[in-house]
Amino acid sequence: MDRIYRHQRHFYDLTRRWYLLGRDHLIEALAPPPGGAVLELGCGTARNLIAAARRYPEAHFFGLDVSAEMLATAARNVRRAGLEHHVTLAEGDATAFDARRLFGRERFERVFFSYSLSMIPPWREALAHAIAATAPGGRLHVVDFGQLEELPAWFRRLLYAWLARFEVHPRADLAERVRELAQAAAGGFHNRRLYRGYAAYAEATLPFRRG
Repeated sequence: MDRIYRHQRHFYDLTRRWYLLGRDHLIEALAPPPGGAVLELGCGTARNLIAAARRYPEAHFFGLDVSAEMLATAARNVRRAGLEHHVTLAEGDATAFDARRLFGRERFERVFFSYSLSMIPPWREALAHAIAATAPGGRLHVVDFGQLEELPAWFRRLLYAWLARFEVHPRADLAERVRELAQAAAGGFHNRRLYRGYAAYAEATLPFRRG
């Protein structure tokens, strides 16, 4: 990841804003409770964390990324936004992080991935680890590249070929895997295709503990 982003991190947000569609939809859906904790896995430059922290000033935000290069840019962006007391960043692997060691807590009211699962080879393990870090009554949110069902086949071929050059691989069964995790936890599930299938959005809601 550091090799890929050593230079890209400097112009990442300028270019990604045009094709990482659905990120703002996810941020709007987060709606954390006052005082709640929100964790982004694969936080990159902290673009989403900053936008969410501004929208939900009473929540606490945490970001994890495996790339030290991206985290350096993220930390600078957070400082520039004046949110260093609201956003905590840490380096770690989304498939095997120790939330208590990194952030001083084990569970979060909201956990989300935004266009990062398509870059994590063991993405199913990352999802399983994420839902384990979601608090009872909390939600796991995911947005990533979809299957472009309602768009021309030639566009899908070109986009997927271009993404593969950057080691980005859309997950055809992403929503199904989120649904399985939600069902295993006796929770709820919601998914939606955005922009004619360009983006896939999925959400798992965990039940509150009983007794």
